Amino acid sequence: MESDQLVVKSLGEATRPSPLQVITEDTFVEPDERTLISPYLAAARSAFSRGEEPASFEIAGPRRMLYFDPPRTRVAIASCGGISPGLNAVIRGLVMQLWHRYGTREIFGVRHGYGGLRSGSELMPLAPQELRQAHEQGGTLLGTSRGTPPTSEIVDTLVENGIDIFFPIGGDGTLRGALAIAEEIERRGLKIAVVGLPKTIDNDIPWVRRSFGFQTAVRVAAEAVRAAHTEATSVRFGIGLVKLMGRNAGFLAANAALATGHANFCLIPESPFALEGEDGLLALLERRLASRSHALIVVAEGAGQQYFREEDRPLDPSGNRKLGDIGLYMKQRIEQHFAMRGRPLTLKYIDPSYIVRSAPADTWDALHCARLAQNAVHAAMAGRTALLIGYWHGQMTHVPLAALRGERRTVNPNGELWWTVLESTGQPLKIGDPTLIETPTA
Repeated sequence: MESDQLVVKSLGEATRPSPLQVITEDTFVEPDERTLISPYLAAARSAFSRGEEPASFEIAGPRRMLYFDPPRTRVAIASCGGISPGLNAVIRGLVMQLWHRYGTREIFGVRHGYGGLRSGSELMPLAPQELRQAHEQGGTLLGTSRGTPPTSEIVDTLVENGIDIFFPIGGDGTLRGALAIAEEIERRGLKIAVVGLPKTIDNDIPWVRRSFGFQTAVRVAAEAVRAAHTEATSVRFGIGLVKLMGRNAGFLAANAALATGHANFCLIPESPFALEGEDGLLALLERRLASRSHALIVVAEGAGQQYFREEDRPLDPSGNRKLGDIGLYMKQRIEQHFAMRGRPLTLKYIDPSYIVRSAPADTWDALHCARLAQNAVHAAMAGRTALLIGYWHGQMTHVPLAALRGERRTVNPNGELWWTVLESTGQPLKIGDPTLIETPTA
């Protein structure tokens, strides 16, 4: 990535001393403090040999000088897209940080995502006393939705409500929308900070090692995988089949399979597979049941989409093409395959998707949510804008929203995570040859 893509935009010179009482002056982060993108010494040496600095992110944290005057600052918070563990924890964290640390009192929630910023929408006042237990609950107290009004209308609504800082919380679609909002604000010459917070149980936001909600999602998903293993091993010739979320990225499926150690097959979008053929999944299942009498399959929802016709998958309100239900499809194909061969089979299918999404944040996710919220407020008060709060090599960072453009974070099929999954499951490097599939069958 080019260094100029990693420069964080600012609304102007920060001239107001921070009201924060800090442990030492070193608690404040200097504006030029950065962390390297690559942890490898060879990458740094290569950059220096070309007369360049290694690519790096600006480090998040409290600044000594602020752009905004906190008591006179009006803030809006929106949660967008699907629900995820930790949404309420982040909302509460933002409010607590703004109210108690910076003395900001005019804090508003946007109802039901970007849709709550249509012209004439009323914002919801937020205060700590109303959020005492919010972080212990799943879902989002603000409501959410997919889709968005025109960007110009969103900015008009922010201006009409006198908003100085806007915190959109969401996944890649939400953050793309946040970039469009920030660019419209800049085009108009307005002084409104836009700071995004990355939320997705798919963990697929570029330049963010861990989005909030992911760790809780892995824990809850692992419980479903364990349940499927128990079902499969409690009978002769039992198969447990678990479908987990993961539209384009198999991080949840891969980590849940690793966390339990029970999966015999993990299927993700990044590693295509075939059902038919000598080395296809159905043949592998036959051999597995013949030798061990049970099998466990974990499949990400975005895997195996070659089995579905595109015309049967309309667009959702966010503009994404709906996925074919690979879990139900595999259940039917496996049952049909064994029935045609007269082989006994007991298959238990589990789809815990909405249980995973609606869970409250666990302890470690709650800690992550608190850090994200605190650093988002620090960034916005200092006048930083058009960025998200990232997490890279254990460090909170400022990632320009523009750096996400054209990028997609997925499981590297040649990388360490997938290799670890293959070692854990014992499955082949390739399951059949999906290129032999000429036409979808569903």
